[in-house]
Amino acid sequence: MINKIMLVDGSNASREVLIRRLQVAMPEIHISSCATANETLARIAEERFSLITTALLLPDMDGLDLCRKIRSSKRHRYTPVIVVSSDADQRLLHEGYNAGVTDYFDKAHGYMAFGQFIKSFLARNADLFGRILYLEDSKTAIASTRQMLEAHGMEVVHASSVEEALNLLEKSRQANERSFDLVITDFHLQGQMTGGDLLYSIRVRQHYSQQELPVLVTTGNEDIKTQVAVFNAGANDFVNKPLVEEVVMARVRALLLVKFQYDTLRRQAANLEQMATTDALTSTHNRLYLVEAGETFLTERNDGWVIIIDLDHFKMINDTEGHLVGDQVLIAMGKLLNQLFQDGLPVRFGGEEFVVLAHGEAIPSRCEAMRKAVEALKPGGVEVTVSIGLVAVEAQPGKDLNSLLGLADNALYAAKDAGRNRVFIYDANANAAPYTSVKETTD
Repeated sequence: MINKIMLVDGSNASREVLIRRLQVAMPEIHISSCATANETLARIAEERFSLITTALLLPDMDGLDLCRKIRSSKRHRYTPVIVVSSDADQRLLHEGYNAGVTDYFDKAHGYMAFGQFIKSFLARNADLFGRILYLEDSKTAIASTRQMLEAHGMEVVHASSVEEALNLLEKSRQANERSFDLVITDFHLQGQMTGGDLLYSIRVRQHYSQQELPVLVTTGNEDIKTQVAVFNAGANDFVNKPLVEEVVMARVRALLLVKFQYDTLRRQAANLEQMATTDALTSTHNRLYLVEAGETFLTERNDGWVIIIDLDHFKMINDTEGHLVGDQVLIAMGKLLNQLFQDGLPVRFGGEEFVVLAHGEAIPSRCEAMRKAVEALKPGGVEVTVSIGLVAVEAQPGKDLNSLLGLADNALYAAKDAGRNRVFIYDANANAAPYTSVKETTD
């Protein structure tokens, strides 16, 4: 969910500067601003925000009084409120705590620090609105609990049986839909399967960890044995019935934070893996990825090709136009290969040399089309051509990737010896010959 911030300040100039600092620090956020407290209260009654910042002095109300009114609202009772002030003395700090102020930003640190302060705050205090799978068979409990959760911005999907809940979980996983962030289930259900059966299926059969899919159990039994059974079954936490809103929401937000941190770590791991296997300049795969995944890619089908592409006279481009222009050429080349071979595996092999692994009978004609597309690029105003060598895996039975790269390289050098800006194919008879399209043969 995109963070939405409400910025409240009576000064137009101050609002503009603060907004600009937020946009620099977090380009993806949505920012709204108000000059008065009353305008703010009207806006937050209609729209939900992840964070509210306010000046201490406003034209129509004290900033702490605004915070008290925010805390008394149903929609933003738990929304973080940050006071932006240059005179937050001990008295105001104490009063601010009682008013529900979450944190202060001292203007003495300068406007430049404001954006990073808010970015850091949001990283620690995520916008915890989640998609909840709610399993309950009591109509009374369903109505009241669902209303409570939705009032706090949660998306609630109700299931009336364990079977239905498991089906919804499996469907979201198979269809690659947005997953659930939290499951809330009664432990004692009237059907054949209980909340314990649901927990067992989630943890053992569907293999969701407690971090990947937290589960909050509701139970009317305060017996210690029941509580132990709840945790042994794989629940993260439990609340006793009748449900108290403040307690439920505190547990829900704590578990959503667990889910948020898990998702954040998973994204970071995926980003690190991508960085480790991607060439930073051209955004194609790097040589390490070719070594690790190339052989497997080629063996997925029996119509694989190994292609080597070399930019003609690239050293001359660097020497005459400079390395920055040379980098523009490489970037343009990488972008073109990623576009033309989305079904393949484009790799920057080293320097001005690229490798593409691809499948299909039409690969030679696609290489010819790519050669012509390079002629039309003219990155940085420089005319560029490429020489291309390729070999069909099927024509070289028993050859591994390293050997196939060597044969494609032979075809590449034949293309260069023939005058460059050509496509040559290494055939089954150990000959490198120029590619000729059907049209050219007819002509």
